[in-house]
Amino acid sequence: MPLAIKRKNTRQIRVGSLNIGGGAPIAVQSMTNTQTADISATVSQIRRLEEAGCEIIRVAVPDREAADAVTAIKKQIFIPLIADIHFDYRLAVAAARAGADCLRINPGNIGSNKQIQEVVNAAADRGASIRIGVNAGSLDRDLRKKHGGPNAAALVESALRQVELLAGMDFHQVKVSIKSSDVLQNIEAYRLFSQKSDIPLHLGVTEAGGLYSGIVKSSVGIGAVLLDGIGDTLRVSLTRDPAEEVRVGYEILKALGIRKRGPEIISCPTCGRCRIDLFTIAEKAEKALLNNTSSIKVAIMGCEVNGPGEAREADVGIAGGDGTGVLFKKGRVVKKFSQEKLVDELLAAVDEITQGKEER
Repeated sequence: MPLAIKRKNTRQIRVGSLNIGGGAPIAVQSMTNTQTADISATVSQIRRLEEAGCEIIRVAVPDREAADAVTAIKKQIFIPLIADIHFDYRLAVAAARAGADCLRINPGNIGSNKQIQEVVNAAADRGASIRIGVNAGSLDRDLRKKHGGPNAAALVESALRQVELLAGMDFHQVKVSIKSSDVLQNIEAYRLFSQKSDIPLHLGVTEAGGLYSGIVKSSVGIGAVLLDGIGDTLRVSLTRDPAEEVRVGYEILKALGIRKRGPEIISCPTCGRCRIDLFTIAEKAEKALLNNTSSIKVAIMGCEVNGPGEAREADVGIAGGDGTGVLFKKGRVVKKFSQEKLVDELLAAVDEITQGKEER
């Protein structure tokens, strides 16, 4: 019997048009790497991320020009926007007034309590939420001394302290992220915070690295916490095109059976029986299916003898060798053709059976 993940029931907040927490679908988000003040470039990247399935976008707000650009950006996109601010409370106030749906701040480095109150007032006036972002690099000095460094307990105490500060200002539209580049510390911190609070959590492993290390660290760090039923939004941090972050985020959710967006592609690693260029075939098929949101299982196999049997659970698949290709459905061969048509036949079959099948 498949494992059923029971999610923790956190309190629910709003980020723009989305419900976060309280049983709402786990939202996949990313962050732009354009200069936010370059409105055209930023909007262009966000629209491309929307096509990839991004549901919340975060933009850096390092100066007033970037804060003011939020207004024009918001008018041209379709997903909620988070303004990422450090050190200057005035930028947070400006971003809220410009229309940001959420402010990502660390109250520990944004200013005095009086200045934090101004940020809270601006967010409340505009119906924006706040993400408290705690990480090892911004840990309060007294907590670093108390805990002997930025360990999980210190990160959680910092987050709870900042949640309490905003609650004392009668502001409760809050979610929290507790990120570390240390995967095990990350997992421990999220588990500990979840035991102590029902605040919705944004998951991620900070500074995870490039493609390979970033995917592995994020899959382990985010996946382990999701298995515990913890998490309400997530971002996979990669030193890559942000669209890759979105795709990996959905792959993590898909692998755990939490959300289904896009085909699940299974393919063999190849062996001595393979007589086709499976690497190229698989890459071509995957690229062609990137924007397909249907939740079917697609198999790309290197051997027409064993392929259909090994991938019997697939809705549709291809296998080939020695000049011949086959198309199979649920393990049964339904069509034969020349192997040059493998990808074309697969894509045609996917189109045929995915009509009406959309993301769950």
